[in-house]
Amino acid sequence: MSAPSDSPESSSLESTASPDLSEPTDALEDTPSEPSDAPDDPRMNGEYIRTVSHPEGDVTLVGVVHDHPASAYRARAVVRERDPETVALEVPPLALALYREYARGARSPPSFGGEMSAAALAARERDADLVGIDAPTPEFCARLARNCWDERADVETVRRLASGLASVTRHAAICRIAATVAARTSLRVEVDAPVEHDCTRADPPNEQARDEREQAERSRSFARAFDPPTSVRLRDETREECMAENLRSLRAAGDAVAIVGLDHLDAVAERIER
Repeated sequence: MSAPSDSPESSSLESTASPDLSEPTDALEDTPSEPSDAPDDPRMNGEYIRTVSHPEGDVTLVGVVHDHPASAYRARAVVRERDPETVALEVPPLALALYREYARGARSPPSFGGEMSAAALAARERDADLVGIDAPTPEFCARLARNCWDERADVETVRRLASGLASVTRHAAICRIAATVAARTSLRVEVDAPVEHDCTRADPPNEQARDEREQAERSRSFARAFDPPTSVRLRDETREECMAENLRSLRAAGDAVAIVGLDHLDAVAERIER
């Protein structure tokens, strides 16, 4: 599963699920390259890491391109380096169990789940709590309704948001079911086909970092060129508000590391600081 789409082309919280039951295997098309977590590794791009300091505890945000090998490496490496009390993933709490199951597999890094599973594995290695901070949650639904009211959203905008919210809720429930299957059987369930990129974990770190940088820049250029529909803007702003609020609350337990999509990195960091 990937986190809900961040593309401006998406008009709601819509998500689709195509479960694929697979036997666990150690044979992958690409052989993962796992060099040491050196600070000068190009995948540890400081532009994609933000730390918001606070007397109770620091929150370190790790921006990722979903399912990208460079992002998976960075997510795991930052959790290992910071050794936080809590690791937060941009996934719904209902879906969190699936990433825990992916991280319990024999492969390192995990075969499924991209950067979220890589961070979940690092959380397990560091004995950190693992939490999901994304929608849907009751708090998100209440805040979204309030934001729609405050902006006097029209009927079509509300309809799109409601339809998307129902879709993502179903998707999160499928993830929970898939986690139950994985926990009770030898099967691993890939709920979504992973996003394909122009590099793999077998490519050198420089090549991974270059491809990730190019994809991130294309995404930013697209976002600057087009204004998102009202439903997309309301959805994303509400998600960012809720993620920031969740992360502020986690500081009571100490330091936290959060894995979030690059499109949300700056907005969530700014909201935590407010």
